[in-house]
Amino acid sequence: MDLCKIDFKREARELYAPPRHPVLVDVPRFKFLMVDGCGPATGSPDFDAAVSLLYTASYSLKFSLKRTLGLDWIVAPLEGLWSSRGSPAFDPGRPADWTWTLMIRQPEQVTAAHVEVVRAQVAAKARGSLLERLRLEDLAEGRCAQVMHIGPYSTEAPAVDALKAFIAAQCLAPAGRHHEIYLSDPNRTAPERIKTILRQPVCARENVWAPSEGEQAWAISSGVSGTA
Repeated sequence: MDLCKIDFKREARELYAPPRHPVLVDVPRFKFLMVDGCGPATGSPDFDAAVSLLYTASYSLKFSLKRTLGLDWIVAPLEGLWSSRGSPAFDPGRPADWTWTLMIRQPEQVTAAHVEVVRAQVAAKARGSLLERLRLEDLAEGRCAQVMHIGPYSTEAPAVDALKAFIAAQCLAPAGRHHEIYLSDPNRTAPERIKTILRQPVCARENVWAPSEGEQAWAISSGVSGTA
């Protein structure tokens, strides 16, 4: 049987191919596999293990559902939600205080029951504490500002500043965590050609952002929910 392979990036080009200047977009509710953690990304065994677990689980889901449901898709790029200890704001200059949620988008047909089957399949390849943090969760960001950054991750600051200035110029305010979508494999792409989407949910200035239930539960259990 010929299968029509789902391609998230092709289906929503406006979300995955922004220009190099900030724009506003409306992001629907999507389903993600997520893993939470804290601390710096570079040289962190926990961070690297979380990335590996997400890809392993995503491919396991893909192969399993292709076999059982006839469903096939292109595994989506890695994404990350970033904030700093005690605040939804992200301070790139304080990596020791970073809290992150790494995630990979999944088709709507994926259920928690499917994830539990995969969790058992990959148990031998993942640390227990990390495997317990793997979850399936919806994310509805709504109105967002985003921009394409091309270059090393360490040179994102000007693009982030431009995004902040754009949001202020639209009489809006940040309404959630700093969001990055990693379109390039840094192991196969020259640093100056790495593409990263920088996204920031926004709202009217009087509105206040609140974390999701999953983020609250992880923050409480990890002791990072207090003020810095």
